[in-house]
Amino acid sequence: MKWIPPKKLKVLTILFFGTGIWGIISGMFLIKPTMMFIVLFGVLNLCIGGFIGYRFFTQGPKPEWSPKKSKK
Repeated sequence: MKWIPPKKLKVLTILFFGTGIWGIISGMFLIKPTMMFIVLFGVLNLCIGGFIGYRFFTQGPKPEWSPKKSKK
């Protein structure tokens, strides 16, 4: 996969975890019981946040750019 700046990964992780938790809480307590699909979207956001967190912790250092490789 392509290297992604760590700051962007941190922001995306916080965003997905925050919206996931908010979706689960609002789906369980604030919205009518017939709209339980909002809880499923919250769980989906938690899964995406977990994947992005995994990418953040397992991503290596930034690859060095080499002019020799880019010349044809």
